[in-house]
Amino acid sequence: MTVHTGPQRTRAVIFDLDGTLVQTRVASWEIFARISERFGLGITRPEQYYDLFRGNVFTSIETLCRDGTEAAEVKRAFLDLLRSEYTPPMVPGLVEVVRRLAAECTLAVLSSNAMQVLRRVLVANDLAFCFAHVFGGDVAPDKRAAIQAFLADAGSAFRRRCAADYDEAGARAVPEPASTVLVTDTAGDVRDALAAGIRVVGVAWGMHSVDELTAAGAEFVALWPQELSAHLLGEAAATPPSGACAIPARAVTAGGCGCGCDGSATVGTARRERRRAAARALAAPAVGTAAGPAVGTAVGTADAELLAAVRRVCGRG
Repeated sequence: MTVHTGPQRTRAVIFDLDGTLVQTRVASWEIFARISERFGLGITRPEQYYDLFRGNVFTSIETLCRDGTEAAEVKRAFLDLLRSEYTPPMVPGLVEVVRRLAAECTLAVLSSNAMQVLRRVLVANDLAFCFAHVFGGDVAPDKRAAIQAFLADAGSAFRRRCAADYDEAGARAVPEPASTVLVTDTAGDVRDALAAGIRVVGVAWGMHSVDELTAAGAEFVALWPQELSAHLLGEAAATPPSGACAIPARAVTAGGCGCGCDGSATVGTARRERRRAAARALAAPAVGTAAGPAVGTAVGTADAELLAAVRRVCGRG
């Protein structure tokens, strides 16, 4: 596969949420269908709803309303339903991509969705502290204005490397447009970002097609999440992240293990299981070699570094 590199080193990445970080087509349409029926907006098919995202979705919704008063009521009702009932799953593979990018770049989320939804999604997927800044639709409904504000604030350059604290390595200059990238799935976002002066990378798994995103001006459209790392980081993408970013997120994500559990396993639980696996491996009959006792074949999925540590403690390393 060809490794794509941007025109300048990427220092800040702004992610859209719906359709980019999370799978949103069905989840968000089911919410909006109820709003459309309640207010008689005339949107009866998912394709009609997706078309609203060719521009700013709230601006598009306003055109369906009788007046500004109804538009405000529709927006309020839509956001209220999103806050209470919208919990879309992450796009497979993007958790790892986000953590890899957080090790190198300032990350932000810019979404038309409510802040409460953003918090719920990012916390549930152990990504909250990978992002230094979050702009929801209830505090920043105009994405172009939000991007311009991000570029104007020197504080926007401070990072979070998958940990609660912010990088305190000294004062930072304001982010440079040429090294700031929006990652999105909609043509409207592409145009807003370009108008604000920053670069845009599209994703093929959301609302709009590769051709639509390219025609709108995206410099590159990723077909798979891992292409984002390759395009934005270049050769650095091959180097595993270190520190907090290297710690795996949840060992089991909600509904993702297929075992019927509630997906509530935490990193701590996963570590305990790995310790037990390592201990079982050391206790198992060794596969004898001339060089001395070997670790049993029961290692399975035990972490190699953890196994080495247990060996040292037990005097077998």
